[in-house]
Amino acid sequence: MRETASVRGHLPDENPGFVGRRTELERVSAALADHRLVTVTGVGGVGKTRLALRAAHRAADGHPDGAWWTDLSQLDGDRLLVPLVADSVDLADHAPGMATTGLRRRLADARLLLVLDSCEHLAEPCARLVTELLAAAPGLTVLATSRRPLGVRGERVVALDPLPPAGRDALELLRRASGEDFPAAGPAGEICVRLEGIPLALELAAAQIRLQGPEAVRDQLGTRLDAPPGARFDLLAHTERVWPSRHQTLRAAIGWSHELSTPLERLLWARLSVFRGPFDLASATAVCAGGPLNRATLPDALDGLVRSSVVRPPDAAGRLRMLDTIREYGATWLDRTGETATVAERHATHFRGLARRAETAWHGARQLRWYRTVDAHHTDLRTALDRLLRTDPDAALDLVGSVAFAWSCRGRLHEARDGLEQALLLSESRGRARARALWALGVTLVLQGEPGPAQEVSERCAREARYAEHVEPSPHEGAPRGDHDHDRDRPGDLTLDAAALAGLIALTTGRPMAAHVVVGHVLDAARGGPADSAARLRCRLVRVFALTGLGRLAEAREGALRLRARCEELDEHWIRTALDYQLALTGLLEGDPAAAAGHARAMLEGTRSLGASLGVALGLDVLATALAAAGDGERAADVSGTGEAYWRSTGQPRRGLPGLRALREKYADTARATIGEPAYEEIFVRALTGPPQAGLDRALRVPRQG
Repeated sequence: MRETASVRGHLPDENPGFVGRRTELERVSAALADHRLVTVTGVGGVGKTRLALRAAHRAADGHPDGAWWTDLSQLDGDRLLVPLVADSVDLADHAPGMATTGLRRRLADARLLLVLDSCEHLAEPCARLVTELLAAAPGLTVLATSRRPLGVRGERVVALDPLPPAGRDALELLRRASGEDFPAAGPAGEICVRLEGIPLALELAAAQIRLQGPEAVRDQLGTRLDAPPGARFDLLAHTERVWPSRHQTLRAAIGWSHELSTPLERLLWARLSVFRGPFDLASATAVCAGGPLNRATLPDALDGLVRSSVVRPPDAAGRLRMLDTIREYGATWLDRTGETATVAERHATHFRGLARRAETAWHGARQLRWYRTVDAHHTDLRTALDRLLRTDPDAALDLVGSVAFAWSCRGRLHEARDGLEQALLLSESRGRARARALWALGVTLVLQGEPGPAQEVSERCAREARYAEHVEPSPHEGAPRGDHDHDRDRPGDLTLDAAALAGLIALTTGRPMAAHVVVGHVLDAARGGPADSAARLRCRLVRVFALTGLGRLAEAREGALRLRARCEELDEHWIRTALDYQLALTGLLEGDPAAAAGHARAMLEGTRSLGASLGVALGLDVLATALAAAGDGERAADVSGTGEAYWRSTGQPRRGLPGLRALREKYADTARATIGEPAYEEIFVRALTGPPQAGLDRALRVPRQG
C-alpha cells in the first residue's frame, strides 16, 4: 500500500487554481449519487480533470473503501490499461492468469469510487473494462473524464462547457494564474472573451501577461484569433466533431504560445513530447539535446517553457510534465521536423541506460534510491521497452532484464512477466542478457505461485548461465592462460543467481534439503568474497532459509545475523527485509515470540519503504502469530485482519513458507480461545474493512511494558 495514504484511497492534491464551477460540481455530485458510471465530457483544456478531482475529493467520504485516481494520459495504447488501473487501486498483481481477473476480484466486494482520467484515446478499451468491472463489483462507482462519452449502458454524461467568458469566474482564474488583480473592464476582460473562457487557454494567456502585460497580450490575441485558420498554427487534428469553434480557439491559443516561444523553446517543446510521464532535467537533457539545443542552452529553454505554462513547474522531487493537450501539439511539430523516430530512439536509449545503472546500483548503498528511480520513471521505461520490442529486441531484452526484478518487488508481476516473455521470444541474443532475463522471469513465476513453469525456466536459466560464463568468447581470449582462465572455470554471478532461483523453487515446494544442496554447491565453488555481489547474497539468503526448513535453527539464526550485519554495512534493503522475516520465523520456532515480533516489525518497516505489498502481508502474518503466541489475542486479531486486507491487495490467497503456515493456524486458534470467538471476529473484521495503512501503523507500534 502507498506509504503516504493516511486514509483508504488515493487522490492527487487539488489544484489551488480551481475557480467557480459550483453548478457543474453539484451536477457531477448528484450524478455520482444516482449512477454507477458518470463521464465528464468536454473539449481539451476545458477543466475536466480539475472538476473530476474536486468532485472525487468531495465524494470520497461517501465510499467506505475510498476514492482512487488513475491517470490514463500516460498510456500510448491499451496493453497496459489493466495493470495501470490495478496499480492505481493498490492491487499488487501477484496472481497468475489474466490481469482483469485479479482486478475484478480486488473490486468485487469493494465500495469505492474509481476515477479514470483522460479516457478519450482509449475510449473503447475503457468502455469494455468499465463494463466488466461494474458487472463484477456491485459497490463500484466510476467517474471518467473524456472528450467523448464512453458509450457504456447506464452511463450518465455531464457535458462541461468553458467558463462564461464575460463572467466573474473566468476573470478570477486569469487573476490567480497571472498573479495580477485587474478590473473586470479592460484588457483582462477582453482576453477572457476572446479565449471563450477555456481554462487552459486562459492559463497560457496568464503566463504571457506575467511577461508582457495585459494590453500586449490582448492585442496579440486579437491578431491571432482574427487571422485565417491557416495562419493559426492550427495543427491539432482531432476526430471529434463537437464544439468546433472552441477547438479552434484552444488550438489558436496553443499555437500563439508556440509562436511566442523562442526557436530553442519550440524545438524543446517538440522533443519533450516523447515523454509519457514526468521527467527531470537530466532526462530532458539526455533525450532532447542535439544541434543548437545543447547542455548549455537547454536549461534556459526549459525554464522558458515553465514560465509560459507549457511545462508544469517541478514537483517536490524536481519532476516536470506537460499536459496531454500541449504534448500532442508538440508531437505534431516533432513529426513535421522529421525527428519523431530519432528522438524516440534517443528516449529508448536513455531509459535503457537508466535501467542498466539501476541494476548495477542494486548491490550497495544506492539500492533504495535507484529502486525509487525505477518506480518514478516506470511509464517511460515501459514506453522505451515497447519501442525496443518493435525495433531492437536484443536491446529490449537488456532493458527488461535490468528492471524486471525491481518491478516484481514493487508488485508489477504481470508487467514484468509480459515484458520478459515478449523479449525472450523476439530476441535471439545468447549469453548474459538472456540468462539474467530468465532468472527474473523465474522469480516472477515463483511470486505468482507457479512452481511448474518456474522450474522449466530455472533449468533454461542454468543452461544459459553456463553458456555465458564458459562458452561465450572471453574479453581476455588470446592472452596467456593464467589466473583468469582458472577463475573462468568457476561459477560467476549468473550461475549463482540460477542456483538461487533453483533453491527458491525448492523452498516454496517444501524441499529445503534440495535448496541447501544446490546453493551450497555453487557457493563453495564460486569466485569472489562472501558478499561481493547481489547474486552471492541471494544464494546465502536461500541457504539460511534452507537451514531453517531443515530445523537447524541455531545455524540458521547465526547465519542470518551475520548476513544481516553485512547488509547493514552495505545499506542493502531487500535481502535485509527477507532476513528479518527469517529471524522472526526462527524466533517463533524457538519459542521466543518477543524476538519474533521485533524482527517482524523490522521486516514491515523495510517492506513498507520498498512499497512491497506481498512482503507487508507476509510480515503481518508473522507478527500476528508472534502476538498470539505471546498471549495478546486482541492485537493478534487486529494484525491478522490487517494482514488479510494486504493479502487481498495482492490478488492471491494467504501463503508463506510451510513452517509458518502451521504455526499461524496453531496460534490463531489459541488467540480465539483466549479472547473468545465473537471478540476475535469483531476485531478481525474491523481491521480488515478499515484503512490498511492505519492498521499497519498500529501493527508497528510497540506496546508499552506495564
